[in-house]
Amino acid sequence: MLNICIVAGARPNFVKIAPLTRAITKAKVEGKSIDYKLVYAGSKEDATIEPSLFYDLEIKHPDAYLGVDCINLNELTGRVMAEFENYLETHATDVVIVVDDLASTMAAAIVTKKKGLTLAHLVAGTRSFDISMPKEINRLVIDGLSDLLFTAGLGSNSIVSREGAELSQVYMVGNILMDTLRHNHNRLKCPEIFEEQKLEDKKYFVFTLNRKALLANEGNLASMIDALCKAAGNTKIIAALRDNARKVIEPIANDQHNFIIIPPLSYLEFGYLTAHAMGIVTDSGNVAEEATFNSVPCVTLNSYTEHIETVKYGSNALVGEDADKLSHAVQDIIKGTWKKCSLPDRWDGRTAERIVQILLDL
Repeated sequence: MLNICIVAGARPNFVKIAPLTRAITKAKVEGKSIDYKLVYAGSKEDATIEPSLFYDLEIKHPDAYLGVDCINLNELTGRVMAEFENYLETHATDVVIVVDDLASTMAAAIVTKKKGLTLAHLVAGTRSFDISMPKEINRLVIDGLSDLLFTAGLGSNSIVSREGAELSQVYMVGNILMDTLRHNHNRLKCPEIFEEQKLEDKKYFVFTLNRKALLANEGNLASMIDALCKAAGNTKIIAALRDNARKVIEPIANDQHNFIIIPPLSYLEFGYLTAHAMGIVTDSGNVAEEATFNSVPCVTLNSYTEHIETVKYGSNALVGEDADKLSHAVQDIIKGTWKKCSLPDRWDGRTAERIVQILLDL
C-alpha cells in the first residue's frame, strides 16, 4: 500500500487538493494499492474555513489538524514542524505532498526530508524573483528539498531545471486548479447578492483584495479605489472581503455609490459571481487563473505575477499599484476592447490523474 499524506496549510490549498483526493480515491476503488490522509496545519475552529467548503469541493474533512494558529511566520514554522513530526511518528507514510508556498508548507517539507520520506511539491517552480518576499524563500526551500516537482507549465520546468533539479524529478502535470474548475463548472450556485443588487450577467465587476502591503498603504489604496469607482461609472463593483481587508477598505469606500462590500461567499457562490462578471480586479493569483479559465477580463493589482501564463495567454493584465493604469484598464473592459485570450497548455482537467499515475509508478 502506498500511503500518501497530503498537507494543506491554508484555505486556498484545499481547492487544489480536492481533485487529487478524488483521483486517489478513484484509483483505490479500481483496486490500486494507494490511499491518503489529509492533514491541515490549522485548527478545526479556523475562521477562514467556512463550514460549506468541504461540501462544495466534495472532499472529506481533514483526518488530522495540527492546530497551529499564530501570526509570526517563524513561530508558525517551528510549531508546524513539531506537530507534523509528531503526526508522522504515529502514522505510516510513504509520500508527503505539499502545496504552494506557505510557511506551514515549508515546515512540513523540512520535516518530511528529515524523516527520510519522499517529498512531492504541487505547483513547483513558481517564482516572483523577489527574494524579499517570505513566500519566495519558502518556494526555493521546498523545491530544493523535493524529490518530485509537479509543475503547471514549461516555464516552471525551466526554472527548477536552472536551479539544479534533475530532469527525472520534474513532471509537467498541468494546472490542478483547472481540475477543480472543470469539476465544479455545472455546480456553481447563484448567490443571493444577485437578486439583492439586481445584478445581470456581464454587467458588474468583482473586487477582491488580501495582500498586506497593499492594505497597509491606505493613501494609495484610497486613490486606486476612487479611480476604480470613477472608471466603472454606474457599473456596480461587488467586493467580497474578509475581515482584515474589510476593516481597512470599508471607511475608504464609504462614499462610493457603486462599491458594494459583501461578506465572503462560499466557494461555489464566489465561483458563480466571478464567472458571470464583466471584469475582475484582484491581487489573487488563483482568482486570475480562474478568470482566464472563464475568459473574464482580469486586472491584477501587482507589478508581477507568479502565474505569467495568465498574462501571456490569458485574460489577465498587471497594473501594479497605479491608480491611472487601473482606471485605463477598467475603461478598456467597459468599452469591450480587452485583449483576446486562450487557455495555456495542460489546463485540461487531468492534472490529478497524471499525478496519481506518477505516484503509482514510483
